[in-house]
Amino acid sequence: MDYMIRATAADNQIRAFAATTRTMVETARQYHNTSPVATAALGRLLTGGVMMGSMMKGEQDLLTLQVKGDGPLGGITVTADSKGHAKGYVNHPEVLIHANARGKLDVSGAIGNGMLQVIKDMGLKEPYVGSCQLQTGEIAEDLTYYFAISEQVPSSVGLGVLLEKNNTVRQAGGFLIQLMPFTPDEIIDKLEQRLAGVNSVTSMLDAGKTPEEILEELLGEFGLEINEKKEIFYQCDCSRQRIERALISIGKKELQDMIHDGKPIEVNCHFCNKNYEFGVEELKELLKRAVR
Repeated sequence: MDYMIRATAADNQIRAFAATTRTMVETARQYHNTSPVATAALGRLLTGGVMMGSMMKGEQDLLTLQVKGDGPLGGITVTADSKGHAKGYVNHPEVLIHANARGKLDVSGAIGNGMLQVIKDMGLKEPYVGSCQLQTGEIAEDLTYYFAISEQVPSSVGLGVLLEKNNTVRQAGGFLIQLMPFTPDEIIDKLEQRLAGVNSVTSMLDAGKTPEEILEELLGEFGLEINEKKEIFYQCDCSRQRIERALISIGKKELQDMIHDGKPIEVNCHFCNKNYEFGVEELKELLKRAVR
């Protein structure tokens, strides 16, 4: 079972999240038939996204993370809500590249140089949009940098995806630790020393550590208090009705052009790869409902 925990430490001066996301990342791998490096990149962003999504308060709030790089993956998009659901896709899921100098999957090389964009739709007139340059393309470091630059919140993000020899997902998960304003320097110094001395997320997950045990290892000396445990899922909420609304919204001229072609059209959902077919008669019905 995939789940996430939310915790505090040091008398609420530290807030933290940790998650295990193996099923979520394996579901994404199956939907998109991703290569190993694409699985690792998408899995890291899904894990970061589901933790960041849970920071939002509203039932309808939506978070979108977009990584756009000049590497062969092209880009990655992840959407998450406040209830523990996330979904995502990679522009080029088939990309295969050589391992990096340490013999690991080269996520950084596959993403390349570019931008990270964070979009929060909280039901206001305009969504909040924050962005920053990618620092390493390793995703965890880029999210850490984003929090520091765009939200002025000192943070530490750790994300990991480990694959079996047959390229299915063996382990996936991560943590997100943030300092509240006015945290004393001595706590910051101790936390930095603690984080510097811990193993990678991947090695902690592969040693069988749960999200609780990961945060205990990182924050145990600061009086860790777990506040919430929540199941998390890969969830695509596409439906025929949503696709119909999208087709209506593209306007009368485009719909008329499709009808004029005289052939059924197929619409593919980016997030789960499901195909929806609309015949000419169905397109004519949609045309009647189009406003412009």
